[in-house]
Amino acid sequence: MTIEPDTKDWTWVIQLQCEECGFDPAEFRRAEIVSRIAATADGWRAVLARPDVRVRPNPSTWSPLEYACHVRDVNAVMTERLEMMLRAQPVTFPDWDQNEAENEATYNAQNPEHVGDQLEAATAGFAELYRLVGDDAWSRQGMRGNGSPFTIETLGIYAVHDLEHHRRDVGLPARS
Repeated sequence: MTIEPDTKDWTWVIQLQCEECGFDPAEFRRAEIVSRIAATADGWRAVLARPDVRVRPNPSTWSPLEYACHVRDVNAVMTERLEMMLRAQPVTFPDWDQNEAENEATYNAQNPEHVGDQLEAATAGFAELYRLVGDDAWSRQGMRGNGSPFTIETLGIYAVHDLEHHRRDVGLPARS
């Protein structure tokens, strides 16, 4: 069963509140990026231990395991993008299709315990890289293939929203 691709451009969340999860960039502070990224790993082990971890609630929604794999991969992709922005200027990020990633990696066939380990490691690594961002680097720029611009700060805002939003998709509170 194939999920309908999400073709929305979610970059609006760096400026506007998300009505679905309550994330509000106006209330977000750069100093929170590290702790909020790190906190997004909380609760995923319990989700991955559910007996129905591979069950899609409906034909158009990923299973909890698929969401966990996606969150793991979001951390990895965002880490790569942050590393690119720290190394060189200007940068354009390679495109990443989350649905293609799910199909290629067969998320629902993966071992939930291993996914938990990988999600925690990817989250910790992403948070740690943000901890190392120097005061003079926050305005460094990157651009998605579709032309959406980011600074290191707005990439962090975007990533925190994504990571917190997906917690709700599996029944966890958006913020731990």
